[in-house]
Amino acid sequence: MSLFHDESTQNISKNMPLIEIKNLTKKFENFVAVDNLSLDVNKGEILGLLGPNGAGKTTTLSMLATLLPPTSGDALVEGFSVTKDPTQVRRSIGFVFQDPSSDDLLTGRENLYLHALMYGVKNSEINKKIDEGLKLVDLTDKQNIRMRKYSGGMRRRLELARGFLHSPKILFLDEPTLGLDPQTRENLWKYIKKLSVENKITIILTTHYMEEADMLCDRVAIIDHGKIIALNTPSGFKKGLGGDLITVKTKNPALPDLKKMGFIKNIQYENNLLSLTVDNASKHLQEILKKVGEAENVELHPPTLHDVFIKLTGRQIREESEGGEGDWLTKSINSRRSK
Repeated sequence: MSLFHDESTQNISKNMPLIEIKNLTKKFENFVAVDNLSLDVNKGEILGLLGPNGAGKTTTLSMLATLLPPTSGDALVEGFSVTKDPTQVRRSIGFVFQDPSSDDLLTGRENLYLHALMYGVKNSEINKKIDEGLKLVDLTDKQNIRMRKYSGGMRRRLELARGFLHSPKILFLDEPTLGLDPQTRENLWKYIKKLSVENKITIILTTHYMEEADMLCDRVAIIDHGKIIALNTPSGFKKGLGGDLITVKTKNPALPDLKKMGFIKNIQYENNLLSLTVDNASKHLQEILKKVGEAENVELHPPTLHDVFIKLTGRQIREESEGGEGDWLTKSINSRRSK
């Protein structure tokens, strides 16, 4: 099975795409942040844009949310063009930004109330929707506390509630668990899943956490340097690797002998690190180690999205470099806000 094969196509092809991205491109002077990106997103789907910082994920969301104009191409959100009908697009979406944007001087409930007024929620429905949102993210008992006393996890949960307060059909989540501790991150995943199921909201989230994409997403688009390099379900990606993973730190392994073993599907050896993709690895481990020779460290595990990323990109996930997407994106959005 190819890593690029989208095994979910048969399951979701009967749904009409809620979002249609067509050759979307964004350039900042000579820097190409998003490069001719095309993708359909189906109703009720959680789609993850997985990639390193600076890959083009946030820029893509910003164009879909009409915060940035595309350099070329277009996208249809519920049939409305982000370039020609931005006002109509905004009525269908909610956005939870990477950086906190709630008012520290207000209580949790006051923040939600202000947001409801800004988005035109009917006065007769405001309190009901606030109560529902607070209950969903388990903040009912904290609603009258000022935001300055909220923990990082509580802030993210409140902003999640705020993002769908006006009943959007589509919710954009930009690095929703960035900077949170593992336990808080897993709790927030639970709320996102609950939001998707109970409110039937279509979600696109950006992340560079492999486990987050694996746990939350129906499909994952791996994006790097502004391009989608692979699209599949998490399980489809892992099946596409073709077996379990064995990594061994060793010098001078018997590579010719290893290549003759039919149960070894892939061999990579670089900087004294031997990586093998193996059918039924636990059964064949001892036989493999006899050919490896002296080993400093041996690891065996089922395939993960991290292994998929390494196979597709040939490297570890990288940090955002100076002058990359983040710098240009911030400058561009700030420029538009000042006009």
